[in-house]
Amino acid sequence: MLTVEKIGGTSMSQFGDCLNNIIKGNRTGEDLHNMYNRIFVVSAYNNVTNWLLEHKKTGEPGVYTKFLNNEEYESAMDELCDKLLDINESFASIGLNVAEANNFIKYRIEQAKIYLSSMYQVIASGYVNKDNIYLAAREILASIGEAHSAWNSVNILNNHNINATFIDLCGFNDNESLTIDERIHKAFQNIDFSKTLCIATGYTKGTEGIMRAFDRGYSEVTFSKIAVDIKADEAIIHKEFHLSSADPKLVGVDKSIPVGKTNYIIADQLADVGMEAIHPKAAKPLELAGVKIRIKNTFEPEHPGTIISNDYVSPVPKVEIVSGTDKVIAFEVHDPLMVGEVGYDLRIMEVMQNHHVSYILKSTNANSITMIAWDNEATHTMLNELRQKVYQLTIKPAAIVCAMGTNIAHPGFLYRGAKALSDNNINIECFGQSLKQVNMQFVIARDQYTNAVVALNDALCVN
Repeated sequence: MLTVEKIGGTSMSQFGDCLNNIIKGNRTGEDLHNMYNRIFVVSAYNNVTNWLLEHKKTGEPGVYTKFLNNEEYESAMDELCDKLLDINESFASIGLNVAEANNFIKYRIEQAKIYLSSMYQVIASGYVNKDNIYLAAREILASIGEAHSAWNSVNILNNHNINATFIDLCGFNDNESLTIDERIHKAFQNIDFSKTLCIATGYTKGTEGIMRAFDRGYSEVTFSKIAVDIKADEAIIHKEFHLSSADPKLVGVDKSIPVGKTNYIIADQLADVGMEAIHPKAAKPLELAGVKIRIKNTFEPEHPGTIISNDYVSPVPKVEIVSGTDKVIAFEVHDPLMVGEVGYDLRIMEVMQNHHVSYILKSTNANSITMIAWDNEATHTMLNELRQKVYQLTIKPAAIVCAMGTNIAHPGFLYRGAKALSDNNINIECFGQSLKQVNMQFVIARDQYTNAVVALNDALCVN
């Protein structure tokens, strides 16, 4: 069986476990030769992309932010280099040739400095569109993290007498005008997968710009495109946790049950509230190609994990996952003249489209429209404009908690969910469910989020 397997940043930072649990598994001696027919797509080590760009959650500036703001980005790159060298040193005990690894990443960073310096001079000339230059700089910086981790992984594997090949999709040393798909196809077209483990960078250089199209979800997009290109039998994602009925940090490990099986529709529902099993733009090519995804826990290698497929529907009615977020905002437009007016919400949607703001949930009555969107700067800017165009606008911080399943279109699930919240003194401030009936969405007070997840998991998922 030919598989493409992605290893996330947290798992990569514990590469000794990846080596033993994922790559070698239970294989020993001659059996090690049976480990091939696998391609690994690796993320940068934990936090490295945050250092290169900006912190994904806190917004703390990285090298890219400093370049963007005309600050001391070169000294920031020197500091970054020192951190990457420290990471290299941490892998000496599991077989990394530290001197060679240091030479590789130092050279790659020096190359990036030259590119950025040239870009800075072009920007200073005033003759070009700065936005395009900044996007190119973001691409260059993003690629460094995956090149670092992929090169190190190949070196460690070779030093363990495992034949591994470095697939550098970053395109640092070429000027070929290739799309992302073309670069991937060219990189893999002449490889005998039965004789080598391919370790590919999660970043792929392409004329369309992978960061422009997918930003921080690019490594899963590379993973997806490789799986489709080589016609993989299965696409496997190794994470530091199972895809479970609920977040074990909230409900406890003993009440967080591995899902086992679900479908792409549920994966989309998870992505919509920021709890990605896989980036939605990465999932679609796999879904259309009929490639199943398996989510596995790096630290429980014997567990089969969870299969995501096109056509799975639970043979018994059940809620599979409780998830959500407490980082949303609820806003309600009220207008006495809304009753019976055709297309009233069009004016709301036009403002949201202009600010690139999408909603997660929409609920209406005769003279009010309530929406749930991410609580971020773009949303607040949009609401400031919207306030000037509507009769009355109410805004409040909120949380959304969702009960999802492939087979929940049956009487009783909504009652049990609402009762579980009521029994825990949690008021449902807004609710949404489509005719598809795969996701019951409860909007609640933000400070009740954890209590709501626990209550719904206990009532709907834990037997």
